[in-house]
Amino acid sequence: MKTVLVTGGSGFLGINLIRHLRAKGVEKIRVLDIADFDYPEKSEPWLEFTLGDVRDIEAVRKCVDGCDVVVNTAAALPLYSPEDIHSTEVDGARNVLTACREKGVPRMIQISSTAVYGVPKRHPIYEDDELIGVGPYGHAKIEAEGICRQARAEGFCVPIIRPKSFIGPERLGVFALFYDWAYTGHGFPMIGSGNNRYQLMDVADLCDAIELTMTLPAETVNTEFNIGATEFTTMKEDYQAVLDRAGHGKKIRGMPVKPLILILRILEKLHLSPLYPWVYETASTDSFVSVERAQKLLGYAPKYSNKDALVRNYDWYVAHLSEFAGKTGVSHRVPWKQGLLACAKWFF
Repeated sequence: MKTVLVTGGSGFLGINLIRHLRAKGVEKIRVLDIADFDYPEKSEPWLEFTLGDVRDIEAVRKCVDGCDVVVNTAAALPLYSPEDIHSTEVDGARNVLTACREKGVPRMIQISSTAVYGVPKRHPIYEDDELIGVGPYGHAKIEAEGICRQARAEGFCVPIIRPKSFIGPERLGVFALFYDWAYTGHGFPMIGSGNNRYQLMDVADLCDAIELTMTLPAETVNTEFNIGATEFTTMKEDYQAVLDRAGHGKKIRGMPVKPLILILRILEKLHLSPLYPWVYETASTDSFVSVERAQKLLGYAPKYSNKDALVRNYDWYVAHLSEFAGKTGVSHRVPWKQGLLACAKWFF
């Protein structure tokens, strides 16, 4: 591949994917994002950055022209307004697909989410299971997937990747809350007993999967793929690995589900907590997908377990703490404001 466009390339997944593709020999990488690309790679001759919006079809057309593959990672996360989520996920995907087809780009990779499955009772979850969705984000992802499948039915190659929550270098967001508590010598509350199995994944494994859908034959990749770790235990055990790494002797502590969720719902309504339903409504239940299709068709073979990914992300957090101290926002690249939860940590 000579030229690849990564929409949303200024984000956590974007920068990790860009570095991965460059290491694999991609000659030129373009980035389209509404946020500035403030990484050292910005000055490299092989990177072209455009400050723009996937909701602007003309900006998308200019960036797509001449590309071999487009990876659509652009997303408005659940902390954004429902209107921004819908327009970014749905209208953005439609614009990128339209521009790809107009400009003769043969393949677009759509990054979706396992939020499309809602909170199912049966596990593991397979790609053909019912799409229910959780909140505006999950429903918008379902609608965007529908647009991709329509383009696929018309002969276009649109692999759809549904990753579990992914972590690794540059990832902050909600995980920064946990890492802050661990680093400052506090235990951490778990919604429920923590004995449920909750699959995560390392961003490096996600980048491997994306690359495979970019490079393997169209007839092999033109479908949906669940992507996640294959080694994971319980939430309590996996997250305890971070507290052990922090070295303060603290423990994960289970909390009653119903009272804690009620409190979190109230805090969310009052804008006093960064946690949204997809986080707290699923935290006490099993949540894991089958990656058999990706293993069989793509040769997907993740290198990191849940524990590996969490500890690797924590080590990055500690090493770069001075760079984002005092910063908050609504992206995965900065810590989310803890609100009243910052006071709660002193009880642990």
